[in-house]
Amino acid sequence: MAEIKVPELAESISEGTIAQWLKQPGDFVEQGEYLLELETDKVNVELTAEQSGVLKQVLKEAGDIVQVGETIGMIDENGQGSAGGGAEEPKQEAKAPETAPSAEQAKQTPPNEAPKTDYIQQTEAAEDKKSARTIASPAARKLAREKGISLESVPSADPFGRLRKHDVENYNGSENQQAAPAKPAQSAQQPAAQQQDNPAKPVERIKMSRRRQTIANRLVEVQQTSAMLTTFNEVDMTAVMDLRKRRKDRFFEEHDVRLGFMSFFTKAVVAALKKFPLVNSEIQGSELVLKKFYDIGIAVSAQEGLVVPVVRDADRKSFAEIEGEITGLAKKARDNKLALSDLQGGTFTITNGGVFGSLLSTPILNGPQVGILGMHKIQVRPVAIDNEKMENRPMMYIALSYDHRVIDGKEAVGFLVAVKELLEDPESLLLEG
Repeated sequence: MAEIKVPELAESISEGTIAQWLKQPGDFVEQGEYLLELETDKVNVELTAEQSGVLKQVLKEAGDIVQVGETIGMIDENGQGSAGGGAEEPKQEAKAPETAPSAEQAKQTPPNEAPKTDYIQQTEAAEDKKSARTIASPAARKLAREKGISLESVPSADPFGRLRKHDVENYNGSENQQAAPAKPAQSAQQPAAQQQDNPAKPVERIKMSRRRQTIANRLVEVQQTSAMLTTFNEVDMTAVMDLRKRRKDRFFEEHDVRLGFMSFFTKAVVAALKKFPLVNSEIQGSELVLKKFYDIGIAVSAQEGLVVPVVRDADRKSFAEIEGEITGLAKKARDNKLALSDLQGGTFTITNGGVFGSLLSTPILNGPQVGILGMHKIQVRPVAIDNEKMENRPMMYIALSYDHRVIDGKEAVGFLVAVKELLEDPESLLLEG
């Protein structure tokens, strides 16, 4: 027998959730053939068989959380399998006599045992039908069957509603006991579960994906562990838009990729990071790590939540290379084909809420990074050119959220002003690069 174990996935990933088994017990699998899909914090990974044989046993089901190195199934290298999982049928045949005893077995059963056996079977069937959602320990279920008590009527002292043996032992069958203090305690712990019984207030319960849970936990963690502040500025996008309008057709002909705004912002951010290196750092214990490379994360909205693929060595890439890489990463994110290597090691993040119409926001840090730049919607507004002249200009608010433990207000404002000035004079980006 060969064990199927959860392999090492990445340095920052220690567990995952089984999304689905692609093979069933009894199926024959070839070495290298896909066995199951594992959902991790960042991407979904398909695990392959390390040897050929029959999938003999599945130890973890879909939805179970598994740790790296944990055994989740067994493969019989000498077994003969089938496509329909026929290995399970002998178990069903072995159980058949329990539900349909033969006449020979009925004669051998003592008369005084038959009523008890029939009663237990009837009680089990009724209980399974009435209390399919009741959570109870095996000892509690056994005692309830012996006493002829419905588990639905037994109050639980457990804050999560699980029934235990002592709950059944203490139950005296009175209706008043169901209104004992144990029930309000349970209601306090699970108010939503109680409210869904109201047909006039319909609700739908959807299990959060592992990725969405991880996003939620990390966003809360960042806010609790960093001294996060946000500073704002606005950029006159006239020069960038004029340059893009003049060059976009030729740019596309030469590079087969469209000239967007993200390459301008990426170049401006890299130039500003070189002037303000603290924004390109992170805290590791009692040390401050200043990074001399520029791997810029670009936040992308995918079906299951926000992901941040990374443009590596953005300081060494041309506008066309940056645009091409961002386009490719965004497509992989939408198709759920991002690899772990696409998401790891960013030093700074850019997020663009403007594509959804956001006019202003305070982006949350992408830990352990200490800075994130938020782009917003370009909106034409009247701008004072001097004391006497006003013009309508395409303006964009930009926001820098930063960790005040590392970056002081002076550096944060200076960084944002540098980005603003570079974007308002886009030709200077070539000199800075």
